[in-house]
Amino acid sequence: MVKGRKITGGKYKDSRKKKKYSLSGTTRKVKLRTTKQKLIRELGGTKKKVLLSAEFANIIDPETKKAKKAKITSVLETPANHFLARQNILIKGAIIETELGNAKITNRPSQEGSVQAVLTKK
Repeated sequence: MVKGRKITGGKYKDSRKKKKYSLSGTTRKVKLRTTKQKLIRELGGTKKKVLLSAEFANIIDPETKKAKKAKITSVLETPANHFLARQNILIKGAIIETELGNAKITNRPSQEGSVQAVLTKK
């Protein structure tokens, strides 16, 4: 059978065309480079600042409960997809190497304007 056709050969008609809100957005992969951000218009006219590439991360030390800004040196491991770690792409759950030590990314950098991470024990 040809896709989109009935057994009799007639065409299936869509009940309506796709609305703007139901279309998927572009996927953004945050790379490890000099920091670059972009403003995106959302539904209702609100603006969202998204990250395209990042160089620094806000890292929280769980023992002292203090936050520090540290430079990211590399992406060590990405549980979701090991190919993303090879390409130095920052996503939630990725283990990164920083000046302060290894840290785990706790936010979604592609949806927010920064990288948040928590120090992990070695």
